[in-house]
Amino acid sequence: MEKRYQVFVSSTFVDLKDERQGIIQTLMEMDCIPAGMELFPAMDAEQWEFIKRVIDDCDYYVLVIGGRYGSMTTEGVSYTEMEFDYAVGKGIKVVAFLHGKPDDIPAGKTEKDAEARTKLEAFRKKVLDGRLVKTYTEAKELPGLLSLSLNKTIKAFPAVGWARANSVGNAELLNQLNTLRQANDALNAELQTLKAAAPAADIADIAGIDETIDVHAEYTSMNNRDYKYVFTVSWADLFSLISPSLISNPNQITVKKKLTSALFERQGINARSSSISDHDFDTIAIQLRVLGAVKIENRPTVGGGHGLFWRETPLGRQLMLQLRVIRSAKPPASAGVPDELPEVHREAVEAQQPQQQPPEAI
Repeated sequence: MEKRYQVFVSSTFVDLKDERQGIIQTLMEMDCIPAGMELFPAMDAEQWEFIKRVIDDCDYYVLVIGGRYGSMTTEGVSYTEMEFDYAVGKGIKVVAFLHGKPDDIPAGKTEKDAEARTKLEAFRKKVLDGRLVKTYTEAKELPGLLSLSLNKTIKAFPAVGWARANSVGNAELLNQLNTLRQANDALNAELQTLKAAAPAADIADIAGIDETIDVHAEYTSMNNRDYKYVFTVSWADLFSLISPSLISNPNQITVKKKLTSALFERQGINARSSSISDHDFDTIAIQLRVLGAVKIENRPTVGGGHGLFWRETPLGRQLMLQLRVIRSAKPPASAGVPDELPEVHREAVEAQQPQQQPPEAI
């Protein structure tokens, strides 16, 4: 069966027209379907929702970074970086190209604003973290680099792709469905094995949700100095920080980023980049599962692989409401802790209930 892969091309627009044209032409010669935002060099919130749907339909993601950070949202993040973060969060494989000599880029194609230059440098570091990146100095180099890199990526990580409806036979469809069914059965069996191996009820002396853990972190300050930091935080606080984001069923990478950001923001630390210990994050994931607040499932991603995705349990949703709801300054006398909350959670919730003070002696 002949398949064509859809590839999203992401970059700033005005300064990289030649680079984009070369990449799109190469993709078409490779029988790929290029998708880009040529029609939307300036975007708004409504167009961003459309772009996310386009990325969802793509098999691979190509990023080109030159000398500009690009148009920014009201939150101060460029649309190019938003596209990159969204694609990574969806598990789409990224092929990235960075200008190897940014100091040699003509002044007309570089950022003049100091803040934008700082954000561009931080974005470049983010892209370089954890993936192979090719550098270029001239637009004419990109077609050859793209052809080699994308072909290797397709071979190593074959995606779903697109095929003409009349080219897919019934037998092949049945084989694909059977393969997916077998994979799903294997994952479910593995999940049940893990649940049976360590059910919360069979583990003695589980730390209560009001007890604390030391979360080790590292960050780079705005003046490029590196620091280590330790957050001492309760399990209730950890769950409170991430629980609203679990409604959208995020992947594990997104959960870790949100938790890291929330911890530093709560502490008032303004960092250029930050991270928490993988070991501590794994412990947090295990503990919240054992406490029954979250479920972590291994599921297929858009890119054709598998990833871990988080979602709250019914108990987790109830706990989130208890921890995050804004209570009246004068709650009714009947307000209290729901009877159905397990003991492991009741102590944390009760600690947040307004305490009735005895009347003073006359």
